Amino acid sequence: MYLNHFKITNCIASLMKDYNYPWAIAGGWAIDLYIGNITRDHEDIEIVIFRDDQKKLQDYLVGWNFKKVSYGEIEPWQLGERLELPIHETYAEESDNKLEVLLNESEGNDWVFRRDNRIRKPKSEIILQSLNGVRYLCPEIVLLYKSKNPRYKDQEDFKNINKLIETERKEWLINSLKTLYVEHPWIEARSR
Repeated sequence: MYLNHFKITNCIASLMKDYNYPWAIAGGWAIDLYIGNITRDHEDIEIVIFRDDQKKLQDYLVGWNFKKVSYGEIEPWQLGERLELPIHETYAEESDNKLEVLLNESEGNDWVFRRDNRIRKPKSEIILQSLNGVRYLCPEIVLLYKSKNPRYKDQEDFKNINKLIETERKEWLINSLKTLYVEHPWIEARSR
């Protein structure tokens, strides 16, 4: 089953190969791409783009239907409609294909965490690439998003990567968690 799921990331990379703006696979898949091994089953796949590129994505996925999540409700996302915060979750659908697209914030050359704009990272550092060329969001940002009310699978992702993640990435995550929560179980687990 995992092999079939792994093909999904390659299909997304193929779908997005001519999209000439920043994008990356996010969520649990990004963690597995960083590790280089599939560690668990995945329910879905999502990508991130910058909010400023949302129209470019709509133009790129010609013929797809778009939806947005507004205050917990899924609604049509009209072509050319500019989405602002708090809306950040969208979907692109074409026949049996469904892609979750998460809009990320930026300011100048920085990626900005939508939940606390004090947390930033240079855009040039947030997208990594697997050995076979699949773009994915860096693990420290993925885990930062997963840190709010972590579910079992989020805890598993943290556990799977905690000993593998580079020191600089781990320190960025810990400092970001301290900024957000002061106390968080992952702060204490950083050295384990």
